[in-house]
Amino acid sequence: MAKTQKTKPNQDDRLLVIACGMIAREVLAVKEQLGLDHLDLTCLPAEFHFYPDRIAPAMDKAIEKAKTEGYSNIFVGYADCGTGGLLDRICEKHGVERMAGPHCFAFYQGMEAYAKVADDDMMSFYMTDFLCRQFDAFFMKPLGLDKHPELIKDYFGNYEKLIYLAQTNDPELDKVAEKAARMLGLVYERRATGYGDLTAGMAQAAAGA
Repeated sequence: MAKTQKTKPNQDDRLLVIACGMIAREVLAVKEQLGLDHLDLTCLPAEFHFYPDRIAPAMDKAIEKAKTEGYSNIFVGYADCGTGGLLDRICEKHGVERMAGPHCFAFYQGMEAYAKVADDDMMSFYMTDFLCRQFDAFFMKPLGLDKHPELIKDYFGNYEKLIYLAQTNDPELDKVAEKAARMLGLVYERRATGYGDLTAGMAQAAAGA
């Protein structure tokens, strides 16, 4: 009896975005905005935001897996994000592109706009829509601030300002950011960024696919 030969699935007409879990909602919003029906999304854990050394090896495995699933058009939904160039090596290894910039706080503002404020923002703590939604899970509980508020100065004493980079206009998220600034003892600033360069980056990736 002849063996059945497994055929590799063909996803040549699809674009796979492998993104940080912190921007999943935003990637899907841009997908809908641009009508990118051929775009698929998979994410690495959002907690890698705190462990950038895990990003590059996890991305390597994710791209390998995607290729075995038949994807030939892959876009990395990360900036460098603290990998110190290691993510770029993975992108070069697999011949894929990533979002330009050092981190999502930069590409949300747009790289040109970020370049103008980067020095002034050096002592600023950034928040995004995701970080407002997950403030307790990402900061309060992991840092123990819910039980030991006296640690706030240890963690945030070197910051001067909290800047909320708002992707959407949500009064509830505004309240979270404002409350966080008061709690941390920081000057508060809100910047309405929308999705910044994420829109152009995904559009370019989709056009290339």
